[in-house]
Amino acid sequence: MKPSTELFKLIKSLTKSEKRFFKLSSSLQSGDKNYLKIFDFIEKQNLYEEQELKNEFKGETFIKHLPSEKNHLYKLILKSLRAYYSEQSVNSTLKQEIKNVEILYNKALYRECEKFVVRAKSTAEKYEKFYYWFELISWEKRLLESAYEAGEFSTDLDKLVAEEEMVIAKLRNLAEYTIIYSKINLIFRSGGFTRNERERDLVEEIADYHLIKGKNTALSTKAASMCYYIKGLCAATNRNYNDSFQFFNRTREILDNNPLIKQDSGQRYVMTLFHLLRCYIDSKEFEMAENLIRDIRALTDRKGFNSVDISVRIFGNVASQELILLHSQGEFQKCVELIPAIEKEQNAYGEKISKEMELVLTYNKAYSYFGIGEYKKALQYLNEVLNDNEQNLRQDIYSFARLFNLVIHYELENYDFLDYVVKSTNRYLSKHDRDYQIENTCIRHIRKLSKTHTSVNQLEIFEKMDKEIKELLEDHNERAILEYFNVSAWIYSKLNKVSFAEAMRVLNT
Repeated sequence: MKPSTELFKLIKSLTKSEKRFFKLSSSLQSGDKNYLKIFDFIEKQNLYEEQELKNEFKGETFIKHLPSEKNHLYKLILKSLRAYYSEQSVNSTLKQEIKNVEILYNKALYRECEKFVVRAKSTAEKYEKFYYWFELISWEKRLLESAYEAGEFSTDLDKLVAEEEMVIAKLRNLAEYTIIYSKINLIFRSGGFTRNERERDLVEEIADYHLIKGKNTALSTKAASMCYYIKGLCAATNRNYNDSFQFFNRTREILDNNPLIKQDSGQRYVMTLFHLLRCYIDSKEFEMAENLIRDIRALTDRKGFNSVDISVRIFGNVASQELILLHSQGEFQKCVELIPAIEKEQNAYGEKISKEMELVLTYNKAYSYFGIGEYKKALQYLNEVLNDNEQNLRQDIYSFARLFNLVIHYELENYDFLDYVVKSTNRYLSKHDRDYQIENTCIRHIRKLSKTHTSVNQLEIFEKMDKEIKELLEDHNERAILEYFNVSAWIYSKLNKVSFAEAMRVLNT
């Protein structure tokens, strides 16, 4: 059985400050500290090799029961991290305060206990932590019983019950929005946009849900921000970027106007900005897009946005959107110049980069090299996408990657191989429920091009292709292809004998 790498990954994820805190915590303990020997050795490894660890300490008794020692070390590191972050997140603070309440109550120190309850409730209310708020009300009711027993009847029970009902209502309301968000997020993550009538009906059903469509249905700031975020996603999956911009901009306003909620909703805030960035690029507001990228990067040093999780999201999404922004302006050479730095940071994050993020980045690298005419390099990156086909993730990218693949092979003059690739692409598309004609039109003409080797005849094919594609692009849904491969710019470059980059600049000015 292959040794577990969980401990290795945890140790490698630690920052210098976290490691220092762990070492200081360990120094306060007495007795043997074999776990520190394991910690120090693993910390120096670039790849986890358990046999090296066993060889290093083969004379030590503890190495005979290495699995339990590793498990002990893992738990100690987590315990150290809990202590390190105990006052750096609202959840941790409230958990700690509730534990203090329990301790004081069990010691019959009721007045002291009440002070902690009041303070913690104030925090829970400010940050809209309804679950903890509800639990603190439960403690208040227990304190009320003790007060009655002591002959004190100053607390208004009806007011407390009304508060409890209000908190439960807000908790349920927020939970329902969370369920709705999960449904639209599944569609967005699996397809990127609605690909057929069935998916459009599903999105319409979500957009028409009473909590989304109705007015004043959100009972809290968090619920309101989630409501508009869901509206934005519904519009984005239908590629309605005008409405999407309005809804995501409203989400941003709500969070900006409530700094504590914004701080506690870092991930949603960051993703809201990325959706706004996508809208700016689509509407060709390139300067606004550049300014927003700077704003997003500046978030990493702020409280609520400096976790590894959010840092990874900011890196991956900024890298992809910056490449897409430059693609839209025909600045493919600048993209290629950025790729080494992107890959260096990508390698530093390692497995923390999500599959989706990796997929999007790789596709955009392929597109970047295509834009400067380095087709072999473009094909190298595109093959990484095509050879790693997840069945349930971003089928939009996988589908258009196959069409892009045909174009690259055409540019490489792999005409004999193209016939096989065309058949394979047709088989793939026939198995997926899509109601777009533009893919079939592109495939049909590329197949003709691969069998026609005179420039005059090829020009005729491109002219026919141009006419048919322009007609299809009148349909809003058919225009989805332009976000992945600008077939209009490619045809323009062939008809006008200019580079693809130049064609992109002409069509986007």
